[in-house]
Amino acid sequence: MSGIPYFEIHSFAAPGEAFTGNPAGVCLLDAFPTDDILRGIAASNALSETAFVVPRGHDEWYLRWFTPTVEVDLCGHATFAAGAVLLAAGQVKGDTARFQTRSGRLDVRRDGNQLAMDLPAIGFKPGRHAPALEAALGLQGTPEEVLDVNRIHGAGYQMWVVGDETLVRSAEPDHGLLRKLNTNVILTAPGGMGLDFVSRFFAPASGVDEDPVTGSAHCTLAPYWGARLGKTRMKARQIGPRPGALEVKTHEERVTLYGHAPRFLSGEITLP
Repeated sequence: MSGIPYFEIHSFAAPGEAFTGNPAGVCLLDAFPTDDILRGIAASNALSETAFVVPRGHDEWYLRWFTPTVEVDLCGHATFAAGAVLLAAGQVKGDTARFQTRSGRLDVRRDGNQLAMDLPAIGFKPGRHAPALEAALGLQGTPEEVLDVNRIHGAGYQMWVVGDETLVRSAEPDHGLLRKLNTNVILTAPGGMGLDFVSRFFAPASGVDEDPVTGSAHCTLAPYWGARLGKTRMKARQIGPRPGALEVKTHEERVTLYGHAPRFLSGEITLP
């Protein structure tokens, strides 16, 4: 196999703040190799997600995503990164890169000095407050709501809503216990200082202990906070050890995410 063009993009980086946003690998391919090779590249990259892109037609590409351990059905920040690479490289003739994926068609387009990405909203319903899960999250308070989120990566998903941003910041999860419980958790609270909401995302059941800025999580966060706050467009920040910033907009059964995606590195992957 010849060299594979490779990029690391920091999706949803906070403008003017170094080492923010969610790193995603992007591999530009002529055709998909075997799944073993895709999994091996993603594991070697050791990023939360690597996107693999194959041309499909005019301004269209096939897109697949792998964590270091599994292929996933939806990854927002790696889709955002793939669109950023193709738009910056001049491979998009119009203003929108269109991707065919396991989650249907996804679009990334230019929006002024930033990018915009269209994703499906991910639904939720009332869930069960499990004491074992609360212990695993290391919360310093009791959640206001616990919601079951429609599955994305195979594992169970919940969203825990707490009353204050400090509870999100101070959470010290036991990732090993979360992995045993086979549950990924979005932890969220109202935001301060001009933000509508903040969040963190723990996904050890999908091979990622804590994801820096999670596009797919905001497909649930946006409709939840939109309904709660009576807004359609909101400012958000993911506030874990590696923070990032974005805006979200809800419309019908879709969510648009707005943000920046600077390139951190580019090079070539060589395989035997």
